[in-house]
Amino acid sequence: MVMNGIEEHLLEAGYLHFVVSHQGRPDLIDGYPRLLTERAVDGFILVNTLLREAVEVPVVSISGHKKMRGLTNIMLDHDRSAVLALQHLYDLGHRDIAFMKGQPHALDSESRWQSIKDLAERIGIRMRPELCIHIRTNSWSPQLGYPVVKDLLAAHRDFTAIFCFNDIAAIGAIRAIVDAGLRCPDDISVVGFDDISSAAFTTPSLTTIQQPLRQMGDMAAQLLLRRIQNPKESYPDTIMFEPELVVRESTAPPRKVAEVAKPRKTR
Repeated sequence: MVMNGIEEHLLEAGYLHFVVSHQGRPDLIDGYPRLLTERAVDGFILVNTLLREAVEVPVVSISGHKKMRGLTNIMLDHDRSAVLALQHLYDLGHRDIAFMKGQPHALDSESRWQSIKDLAERIGIRMRPELCIHIRTNSWSPQLGYPVVKDLLAAHRDFTAIFCFNDIAAIGAIRAIVDAGLRCPDDISVVGFDDISSAAFTTPSLTTIQQPLRQMGDMAAQLLLRRIQNPKESYPDTIMFEPELVVRESTAPPRKVAEVAKPRKTR
């Protein structure tokens, strides 16, 4: 969705663009900027990529989290994201919540995790170390979240909700819950992150934090072209986007709370 926003704007503006993927390899992260600079590109858009050295052309970074000369960061407000997700679960009655941290090379991972840690206690949620799980592998399939939640359920079942790193991992988490003989959200509620296009069509449909990915990509392309065409103009260091909570079927009150809330029949 980020790339759709970038590519649509660049195509409309008549710019030719090159897409290179490094898969987190340090040698490629270091080598690509030099290679593309030698080919006289006019600027860079970085997606989940940490630029190690400044370059002599404009740079716009989506979820880069690093200040550098010549670079503009486009970011999501992760504090607000944490509040939206955690307050939603708290208001439903969840107190024992599992948390999933992203892969070490995912640049949003540390920032998002820090926001959760900073704000959970303020909302009234205790982060139990045994319910905190970390993704270690890199995958674009639900396999990302399946094994870590499967292992968690093999060791602990005394939690009623899980806040996943992203929607792909959340879909894998739901499958792990079902394979363990449980149901979502009856036994365990699941919250994702991103609101990818398939989130509304899973079973159950996924409650998630909506990150305006397409708009972030479009803004990155707009800003880069403006900086290329007007190199002497000032430019912002950071542009912050606001998240939204999208409530669907994968979250509900925990079973005990739901049972207490049921109206009693009178004779």
